[in-house]
Amino acid sequence: MRKLILIALLAAAAAFAQAPAAKAKTLTRAELDQLLATPDKVLLIDVRRPDELTAIGGFPAYLSIQAKDLESHLDAIPKDRVIVTVSNHAGRAAKAADLLASRGFNVAGAVGAETYEKEGGTLTKIEPPKKAAAEK
Repeated sequence: MRKLILIALLAAAAAFAQAPAAKAKTLTRAELDQLLATPDKVLLIDVRRPDELTAIGGFPAYLSIQAKDLESHLDAIPKDRVIVTVSNHAGRAAKAADLLASRGFNVAGAVGAETYEKEGGTLTKIEPPKKAAAEK
């Protein structure tokens, strides 16, 4: 049984190690702040789930498209802006940035919201929508 578990762990580690690294640049707080200084030229695309946005916070203006849905919503993304993708620690954001760059979008890089906050940046706390009261 131990051998089976060890083989499974080694196989999982090998599969994980073979995952290609993202090519997108991970932006620092200073780099993102510089881009945000010209808000009419940049678009933040947050690829996190809604529960992550409400639990952690985000940026005041962004386009929300979950990572799993990004490819099917490419036509909704303007090509005339510099794009920064956002996730919690920039992992999913970097993969999303790679996808967008491969489709011709002008991508500056990826940023992690939690990393941005740890570097001294301020996130906006996002309140979930209130559920409508049941009709009587």
